[in-house]
Amino acid sequence: ASDFFTLDVADFIGRPAPASEVKGFIRKHQDLLGSHRIEGIDESLVLDEPRLEAIVTKYLVAVQQAGETFRHVEARKGVGRFVTEVSMDETDTPQTPMDMLVILVALADEGIPAQTIAPKFSGRFNKGVDYVGDVSRFARQFEQDLAVIRFAVARFALPENLKLSVHSGSDKFSIYTPIRRALRKFN
Repeated sequence: ASDFFTLDVADFIGRPAPASEVKGFIRKHQDLLGSHRIEGIDESLVLDEPRLEAIVTKYLVAVQQAGETFRHVEARKGVGRFVTEVSMDETDTPQTPMDMLVILVALADEGIPAQTIAPKFSGRFNKGVDYVGDVSRFARQFEQDLAVIRFAVARFALPENLKLSVHSGSDKFSIYTPIRRALRKFN
């Protein structure tokens, strides 16, 4: 009866992808190498081959697991009959804008029509209490992720309605205003 599925693949982050698959991803996505000017991010994002290899090695297995799970659900529910969210927030390290870009490209490669992505942000999101962390740092990360999503949707066959999700555990009053400001800025 469900029509919204969260593919939580955080347990697969950091499981190294086979070197041949990492090299194949890099060969396919040479356009990720170099400097990228993304509207909404002040500094250019620069990605060299060693950094791309490190990101792909860290996240490719998780994205492949999301793809496997997505295809399992799709085989039972049918094409286009459910909303897909990919969650990578239950990990220790926040994703950088370049991490997010590579993850989104890998999701496109897997053919996952994700409508929502939930990355790891800095700070702590405990249930029933306000956000614990630097609100300005969170706000910057949130804005950068929105900018990367907009950029990736335009360049890599991702759904135009792809949204950024904050798995907050509720009651995060201190980050509501920065979220609202960022959403207004990017709409």
